[in-house]
Amino acid sequence: MSPDDNVRFAAEREELDRLVMRYAGPTLKRFYNLDARAYEDGALSAKVKEFMGLAASLVLRCDDCVTYHLGRLAAAGVTDAEVAEALAVGVVVGGSVTIPHLRRAFRTWEGLRGPAATAGARPGE
Repeated sequence: MSPDDNVRFAAEREELDRLVMRYAGPTLKRFYNLDARAYEDGALSAKVKEFMGLAASLVLRCDDCVTYHLGRLAAAGVTDAEVAEALAVGVVVGGSVTIPHLRRAFRTWEGLRGPAATAGARPGE
């Protein structure tokens, strides 16, 4: 996924969330609020919670969710090694069926980091 693809992903997600909110009743609005609050700092840091969301999203094989959490983690300034470990946990929990999603996750991560940061680097470096 290129940086432009990531920008398009974020824009489409925002646009579709606005559409959902036009139709949403109290139940959906409460769910969206709960989701946002679940990732706030608490006993666990927001960053740790994003890593948990990333691993869970990989296990559930939701590429959109993986992309979302990778974007949040990139904005938080996490390292390749941290992302690689979180994704490794997801693969261990989810099994080999998650490997195609793992591949796309690393492609997305490289797109978020930009070409200069990824030249010659392997995941986890």
